[in-house]
Amino acid sequence: MTTLEPAAQQSAPQWQPAPEILTGRRFAGKVAVVTGASRGIGLAIATRLVAEGARVCVTARKPEPLRAAVDLLGGAEHAVGVAGRADDPEHRRQAVATTVDQFGRVDILINNTGINPVYGSMSGTDPGAAAKVFDVNVIAALSWVEEVRKLGLGDLPGAAIVNVASIAGLRPAAGIGVYGASKAALIHVTAQLGLELAPRIRVNAVAPGVVKTRFATALYEGREEQVAATYPLGRLGHPEDVAAAVAFLASDDASWITGQTLTLDGGLGLAGGIG
Repeated sequence: MTTLEPAAQQSAPQWQPAPEILTGRRFAGKVAVVTGASRGIGLAIATRLVAEGARVCVTARKPEPLRAAVDLLGGAEHAVGVAGRADDPEHRRQAVATTVDQFGRVDILINNTGINPVYGSMSGTDPGAAAKVFDVNVIAALSWVEEVRKLGLGDLPGAAIVNVASIAGLRPAAGIGVYGASKAALIHVTAQLGLELAPRIRVNAVAPGVVKTRFATALYEGREEQVAATYPLGRLGHPEDVAAAVAFLASDDASWITGQTLTLDGGLGLAGGIG
């Protein structure tokens, strides 16, 4: 586990954030922890929060991509990176403590880390592999909540948690049953914590469909046009689509919303599909 400073010579992540200049400052003075944020959806979320005034701690397993992410986010003035495994208690402790040491507070937690090493029938899945999926996608998310609460989340107005779930958690789908079950559990955790932590902390989730990230490549690679055609809006999601929704739920614009899961699926669910 390593606390990372900016590294100007690191290569940039694979995707670049949208070029729009955001004028909103909904997160001025706020501090967020965004897990799994060296690339893809997590980095898009961190980028959106920083663009709207937040300072962020970003986490990921590998130090080098995380250094590049910190650079992209504007360096030490805006971001700090802490490398480690989301399901490692010491990493969680270090990441949250570093956030408070660096920026003085924590207002927002984005639970974005997720894994899906198991593909195929749920029946017959190795129990150890299934347990690992739940450890990272559910138990670790719940543990991040407890860690930020220990160091002050909820002590100040406007505290919010947003969990990144999946439409796979809303209905069964071939090949990703274990992953879907873990995301269904995360959706339930979201509702339960929304009830338990109110009124001091709001807890919500997003459930994206297929988003164009390295994590989801297997779901569309070589057949993107075909997969996109199943979505009423005619395209796959982009990380920025998820970031925009997460930013809304984390902001005071959503101050009367808690325990909810917002589906981001380009209309796919209207026809009962899952992507």
